[in-house]
Amino acid sequence: MSAHPKATLETVLELLGFPASVEEVPQDNGLVLDVKSEEAGRLIGRQGQTLADLQYIVNRLLFQQDQSAPKVTVDVGGYRAQAREALVKKAREAAERVRRWGDVVELEPMTAFDRRVVHQTLKDDPDIETQSVEVEGSDKKAMLLRLKR
Repeated sequence: MSAHPKATLETVLELLGFPASVEEVPQDNGLVLDVKSEEAGRLIGRQGQTLADLQYIVNRLLFQQDQSAPKVTVDVGGYRAQAREALVKKAREAAERVRRWGDVVELEPMTAFDRRVVHQTLKDDPDIETQSVEVEGSDKKAMLLRLKR
């Protein structure tokens, strides 16, 4: 049985009591399910946590239906793109502070996905190296930016 990402997400949203429409947007790295809803804030949650949880549940359901199903990204009203842009800007500003003052800059604890965005943003910077470090009492890691040695 093949998985139907859009229908699966629509069913989950309906069962959760969220009136919403879902649009499939094919992309190079898979499929984005973009949700349009009057209650976008509740679907996104604090720092996107509810959205991340919703995406996890949908991917688990799709995998149960078809183990070869591609992973999908769930977005609400372009939130993920805006959050990514803000994170890229923050990484570049932190790199500039490292370059200017020579100090190590620590970014707040973030998810693996967000850390990957920071690493990818700065990977070609000839002056800056990035490192993920454990944060005590959290499942997230912080990012350290420093001058390359």
